[in-house]
Amino acid sequence: MTSASVGIVWNPSKIDQDELRDAVDSVDPDVAATAQWFETSVEDPGRGAAEAALAAGCDLVLVAGGDGTVRAAAEALAGSGVAMGIVPQGTGNLLARNLDVPLGSVKKALERALDPAQERVIDMGWVEMDNGEPERAFTVMVGFGLDAQMLSETDDDLKDKAGWLAYVEAIGRAVSASEVVDVTITLDDGEPQQLSAHTLLIGNCGTLQGGVALLPDALFDDGRLDLLVVSAESPAQWLETLKTFVWDNGVRKLFVQDASAVSSDTAVHLSGEAVRVDLPKPILFEIDGEEVGEISRFAVRLEPGSLTVR
Repeated sequence: MTSASVGIVWNPSKIDQDELRDAVDSVDPDVAATAQWFETSVEDPGRGAAEAALAAGCDLVLVAGGDGTVRAAAEALAGSGVAMGIVPQGTGNLLARNLDVPLGSVKKALERALDPAQERVIDMGWVEMDNGEPERAFTVMVGFGLDAQMLSETDDDLKDKAGWLAYVEAIGRAVSASEVVDVTITLDDGEPQQLSAHTLLIGNCGTLQGGVALLPDALFDDGRLDLLVVSAESPAQWLETLKTFVWDNGVRKLFVQDASAVSSDTAVHLSGEAVRVDLPKPILFEIDGEEVGEISRFAVRLEPGSLTVR
């Protein structure tokens, strides 16, 4: 399928190497015979392995793991021109899901990853925090508050039976934990604006399982960041917010061409090329679903067209 020099980055906590090797062999024996293998670790979930693949001259890097492994590998591959093929092995698999990478079949994901016709160039996000860490990349979203994973893990059987109402159970778990704070947001070179929020998400894509579109206007290659500011507190407000997520910005967009994201009193959508956020106190922050500790200030920027994916 490919004449590229292939490197395989795999997370051993997500998939056994022999299982992955057999799958590669079944799809392309030549790749299986010549590929170079790079294992991730708890201390280094993927960046070091991807950097080693680049140093070894690989011009296609297959990444088998969850969102954390994919994010870390993408951080190393951004700007290199080397393509990243995704073999999703996590729970959320949000980047793979938004790219329509096959889920639940290693073989099908590998077939796509080894097909040059599937290649596309997307934007990458970067976030600088006030916790002393270096700037970090993200492929899906960053922020605080409502955990996207909580929605993506809502009971599948219940979703089949009850549709979008199944998310009420997941949303209900967030109600008691909600703490609304005053957030100062500066978009691009505009004036700072104050909004109340217990959840702020900034991303490059934002569709979850079951058609929940947290960031319905987000596109991988439009050179813009999309924001969601949620301030719902009461059960009634949460139900209204959920309707906005699932119906107004999910199902409706399937039938209304070029429909823009719908905001409500408790769910506001914004967009820009760069965002600066100031918080009144340290709040637990997430990057692509991974908790990175508490921060009180952060800045997000977009690097257009910097990541090649399959």
